[in-house]
Amino acid sequence: MKKESGSPLNIKMKWVYRLGFLLLFLIVLFILLKLKPFWGPLLDIVGHVSFPFLTGAFIAYLLHPLVKLLYENGLPKWLSLFIIYLLFFGGLGFLIYKGTPLFIMQLRDLSENIPQFLQEWNRFSDRIQKHTAHWPIPVEDYLNQFIVRIDSSFSGFVKRLPDQMFHLFDWLIFIVLIPIIAFYMIKDGDYLREIFWELVPGKWRRQLRIFLQNIDEQLGGYIRGQLLLCLIVGFLSTLLFRFIGIKYPLLLGIIIGVTNVIPYFGPIIGAIPACLVALTISVNKTLLVVLIILALQFLDGNILSPFILGKSLRMHPLLIILAILIGGELAGVVGLIIAVPIVAIGKTAFQQAILQFHSRENSE
Repeated sequence: MKKESGSPLNIKMKWVYRLGFLLLFLIVLFILLKLKPFWGPLLDIVGHVSFPFLTGAFIAYLLHPLVKLLYENGLPKWLSLFIIYLLFFGGLGFLIYKGTPLFIMQLRDLSENIPQFLQEWNRFSDRIQKHTAHWPIPVEDYLNQFIVRIDSSFSGFVKRLPDQMFHLFDWLIFIVLIPIIAFYMIKDGDYLREIFWELVPGKWRRQLRIFLQNIDEQLGGYIRGQLLLCLIVGFLSTLLFRFIGIKYPLLLGIIIGVTNVIPYFGPIIGAIPACLVALTISVNKTLLVVLIILALQFLDGNILSPFILGKSLRMHPLLIILAILIGGELAGVVGLIIAVPIVAIGKTAFQQAILQFHSRENSE
């Protein structure tokens, strides 16, 4: 007698196959990690070559909705593309042209004055020790360890700058190639999408379309909104720091703008360098810096974020905090920045896999 497809024996065998496939995948992954010295250099070459294409694709993804908006409102496609392209790359080029010399000058000045900042920190640390000596938690030790990590990271960055200058020609090539790649990806987007879907096997197309659509709905607005928020917060920080007479306003504004992309922890991380610089001037300047950062975070959290982002991410705050902590441990500052998008993609993939699994179970 033939057993039914939904019998306990068949279900048990399916789970055995799935667990066996998972075990095989882990074994292959372990072998690949052991062979990293052999394929690692090849991966570096692939990453170096693909960098301008990935960056151009990301910029095209950001600008495509704006081009589409102008096109749907009656402008020819070439004119819509030209306007958005000129505004984005023209504005970006102007900022780089005007801001780079000032940024390098402030960075060099900051690196030369690090001993002064450390002396000011030691005085501040002594005051903390006096007020927290009776606490059961060694607050001063934790703060000192944190500052040492920041100092070593910054010193390493400054030391790597001369090495990066040797790759200046490569960066110049990238700067020329990325706008060209982004232009053709926006211009010929429909044609490139057709080629992509032709390469995808037919049985996977429907599920992959749904997956990419869900990712775009969750992450598209979030990424664009976060970049806009970072630009606004960084710009306002630079203006206000310059207005109250804080040193290195552009550098500190960039730090605050970049770290603002990190939920919950970003404002604290971005505030530390600004407060350390302000401490070398006066306590009043430090209080002004703290008030500015609190005001900007109030503006960001209560006015700008609800208006620009809404609830695009649809992730629980506890999951976001866990993702940030894990990302920071695994990849430092870069991990803090990319943790939330990666977890959002993983969450979408997991939800779709569960739906696909249940649909197969029901069909069987």
